[in-house]
Amino acid sequence: MTDLKLRLGCADYVRVLPLAAGQVRAKGIALELDLGRQGSWPDRASLLARGTGDPALDGGEGSMGQHVRRVAAGDRSHVALPIFVLRGFLQRDLYVRRDGTVRSAADLRGKRVGMYSWAASGSIWYRQAQADMGVPVDAVQWVIGDIESTSLAPVGDLPPGVQAAPPGRAVADMLADGEIDAMWSPPRPRRFHPQNGPTVRLFPDYPTVERAWFAKHPFWPAMHLVVLRRAVWQANPWIGQALVDAFDAADDAFEASQRSFPVGTPWLESDLEQTAALMGDAYWRHGVAPNRAMMALFCDTAHALGLTEKRVSVDDYFAEYLEAGGR
Repeated sequence: MTDLKLRLGCADYVRVLPLAAGQVRAKGIALELDLGRQGSWPDRASLLARGTGDPALDGGEGSMGQHVRRVAAGDRSHVALPIFVLRGFLQRDLYVRRDGTVRSAADLRGKRVGMYSWAASGSIWYRQAQADMGVPVDAVQWVIGDIESTSLAPVGDLPPGVQAAPPGRAVADMLADGEIDAMWSPPRPRRFHPQNGPTVRLFPDYPTVERAWFAKHPFWPAMHLVVLRRAVWQANPWIGQALVDAFDAADDAFEASQRSFPVGTPWLESDLEQTAALMGDAYWRHGVAPNRAMMALFCDTAHALGLTEKRVSVDDYFAEYLEAGGR
């Protein structure tokens, strides 16, 4: 029997490379991964647009935030698979001015805080993390704009009280120049330096803060997953579990390579050991069951922020995948 040809777009995350290189395979699928470059951030808008709109692709990397809004609006044009290609802890992404007045989370109250999007997956997690610090969403004045560039698309509709960055002003420059007091940012801003730059992290020892968050929410938060065009899914609904298994196998292969002879950084092996001691040996696992608590908190937070009119359940988010027997 001939394998089903399937082409998906995705950033060049190191954890998917064993699958892209053919080291592991998806059962019954001749999978082609159309990889981007330098991770998801530099080209994030076009990357996510391709996953849902490029007719040359059968699907690809998609935003968890975009999909929860689609489901809430009754749009089932795409099927979400619990394959979480982009994950990341959050507290490292909170930046302040070296000479500013924000020295602790409590100091954020009443301050102007920048962010790259109001509705993106990462920005949903940022506000959840900030609320966990005791600073609710309405306790700060939000400014939304691109972090470094000023040439990207407009930020879109913003709720009352949330401002767009002034024309021609990047959020990172606004922070360094004292126009805002703090900034949540996925990429490290160019003017960041832990000792000498005008921009520093609020939490220099961010692993300790992130481990404390993990103690309360024991999962590795995800931002992007894999989505398929509905017609592709309906023709072959069995591919959902096959793809989940394949991406799991790619993660397993990556983890094995790190433990065989880790050379990425001088103390990588120590970090691997500490991570496994805290998070277990399968903190990267895909599928609905291992990620149900994470997805429930994400959907609850999106609804509480007013991004969805109704609360989307985990079962509704992955309805097609679960109905086909996916785990």
